[in-house]
Amino acid sequence: MTLSSSARRAVSVLALTVVLGACSGDSRAQQPPPPAGATTVPQVPVTSPALVNALPNFAPLVEKSGPAVVNVDVVQNPKAGAAGGDEDAQGGDEDDPLSDFFRRFGLPNGPNGGGRGGRGGGFQFQPQPQRGSGSGFIVSPDGYILTNAHVVMDADQVTVKMNDRREYPAKVIGIDQKTDVAVIKIEAKSLPVVRIGDPSKLKPGEWVLAIGSPFGFENSATAGIVSATSRSLPNEGNNYVPFIQTDVAVNPGNSGGPLFNLAGEVIGINSQIFSRTGGYMGLSFAIPIDVAMEVRDQLVKTGHVTRGRIGVTIQNIDGQLADSFGLDRPRGALVTTVVKDGPGAKAGVQPGDVILTVNDHVVETSSELPAVVARIKPGNDANLTVWRDGKERVVKVKVDALDKPEAELASNPKGKGNDASGSGRAAELGLAVRPLDPKEKEQLETEGTLVVEHVTGPALAAGVQQGDVILTVNGKAVKTVADLQAAAKNGKKAVALRIQRADQGIFFLPLRLS
Repeated sequence: MTLSSSARRAVSVLALTVVLGACSGDSRAQQPPPPAGATTVPQVPVTSPALVNALPNFAPLVEKSGPAVVNVDVVQNPKAGAAGGDEDAQGGDEDDPLSDFFRRFGLPNGPNGGGRGGRGGGFQFQPQPQRGSGSGFIVSPDGYILTNAHVVMDADQVTVKMNDRREYPAKVIGIDQKTDVAVIKIEAKSLPVVRIGDPSKLKPGEWVLAIGSPFGFENSATAGIVSATSRSLPNEGNNYVPFIQTDVAVNPGNSGGPLFNLAGEVIGINSQIFSRTGGYMGLSFAIPIDVAMEVRDQLVKTGHVTRGRIGVTIQNIDGQLADSFGLDRPRGALVTTVVKDGPGAKAGVQPGDVILTVNDHVVETSSELPAVVARIKPGNDANLTVWRDGKERVVKVKVDALDKPEAELASNPKGKGNDASGSGRAAELGLAVRPLDPKEKEQLETEGTLVVEHVTGPALAAGVQQGDVILTVNGKAVKTVADLQAAAKNGKKAVALRIQRADQGIFFLPLRLS
C-alpha cells in the first residue's frame, strides 16, 4: 500500500520522536508498534553537536575586550606657505605621506570634507588642519597603546578616545615603518588591557573578530575567519611581516585595531586591505601580534628597532627553478646576489644557494626569510641549511645589523613567463648573444661577459630580454657561447639562467626545455 505525502510526514515525525525519546534500556520495548501496514522509515540522524555549535556568540568577547580598544584621532597642521592655489583647495600636497591616508577617510575638515571654503569668489583659500582617524588597543595599564604607523605618522596632534567616551592626548613613543607598528602613550592608570595570544597556533578556517572604528563608527565589531597565514603582500618591497589574511570586514578607520581569536586574545593588528575600490573586498591583512610586541618592546626601550641581516638578495622558487636545481619540490629562498663583504659572503653563501632553514625554522617561500632573519639579534649566529650542487649543507652566518633600507627580497622580475616551451638544447635555447666590450662591462658594473642580442623560443617564453647579461647557467659561470651551450646540456627539464638586467638587478629565470 502506498502512503500519501502527509502520512509519510507523520510517520517520519513519529520515528524521530521515538529516536530522541529513548534514553536507556531496550528502546524497542518502549516504542509503540507501528500502525498496521505502515512502511518502515529509516531513522533520521541527529545533527552533530559540533556543527550546531559552529557559529560562535561574540557578545561576551566584545563586552570583555571592547573597553581596551580605542579610537585614535590625528591632526596634521597646515604647512607653512600652504595658503592659496588649486592644489591646496583639493586637499594639500600630493607628496605628503598622509595625503592618501586622510583622503580615504573623507572626514569633516579633511580634504574631502566640508568647512574648507571653496575656490572662486575672489577669496583666498585658508588651509585647514587635516584630520584622520584610526584604531588602537591598550597593552599595559599605565597607558601604552599599539596602533599602525601609518595612522600616526607625521601627525601633530594625537587624541585617544576610550570606550566610555573619555579622551586623552597621546604622545607618539615610536614608529616602525617596516612593520607598520607604532606605540603611543596616554597619561592614565589602571586602564583595561587586552590579552596577548599566540598567532603561531592560528590555522586557516578559525573564527576571528576585529574591533575598530571604520569610517569613524567607534567600537564596531566585525567577524570572519582566518583565510591564510604567513602572507606576503605584492609590491611591498622590504617585507618583514608574515601577514595573517582574513575575510573580516576591515575598512578605513579599522587600521591599528586588534584582531581577536575566540579565546579573547589579540593575535594581530589590522593593518591593510587589498582592494580595487579603496573599500573592503574580502581581503584584509593583520600584523601578527608577536611581531608587533617585539617592535613595541624595542620602541619603548630605545625608540628605534634593530634588525638582523645576512646580506643576500633572494627570490622565490617555482616549479621550473626547482627542477633546474634538483629540488624535490618548490621550496626555500633562492639567493640571487651576495653583498660584498657582508655576513653571507664572509660565511661562504653563494649565488644559486637555496636557503631551506634558518636555525631550524623551515623556509617554505622567499617571503618568509626577511622576517625570520630580521628577528635575530645582530651579533648572534644563524645556522643556514642551504641546497647546493644537489645536496644540503649547513652554513653558519654571524648576523649583522640592518642599518640601512637595503632590499633583501627581490620581487619576481617583470616579463617572466610561467610556461616556457621549445625543442632542443644548447643552440636551441633561443638565445643570440655577443661578448661585452670593456666599456660596456664598466657601465653595467657586471661580472658577466655575454649580453643577449636576440631572444626566441624557450628563452622568449621564459622572459629573457634583449640587453640581459647572462651570468651563470645552473650555477656555472659562462664566459663564451661554448660555455653557454655546454652548461645547457645537463639532461634536465629546465635550466636556471642567472641574469643581470639594468633596471631590476640580478635574478634567476627558469628556462623550460622540451
